[in-house]
Amino acid sequence: MVILVILVNTLISLILFYVAWRVWQLKQQLAYIADKLTVYESCTHVALNKAPENIYLSQENIYNLRQKNQALQIQIQQVRQIISLLLLGRQIWERYFRRLELTPGKKTVAK
Repeated sequence: MVILVILVNTLISLILFYVAWRVWQLKQQLAYIADKLTVYESCTHVALNKAPENIYLSQENIYNLRQKNQALQIQIQQVRQIISLLLLGRQIWERYFRRLELTPGKKTVAK
């Protein structure tokens, strides 16, 4: 009977030792995960801490680029208008003034 009690107590002790060992392993894993999460939180805090300022600067840069683009679009339109006027002047020149030079009644002096 005593041997049976000793065997049962030893078996219970071994089972509890195994449970304690598994709990200790779980604690180690949870500590490792907590450390990694702390590192990740630190990194994201550094990155996201400056995010509003970076967003504001980006919006300001975009606004400035749009203003420059608008000014350039106006200049492009003016250049197109100048080119159109030059082409129109060339067409008028070719239609009217070259015909006057090529009319048979007038003599042109060759140099």
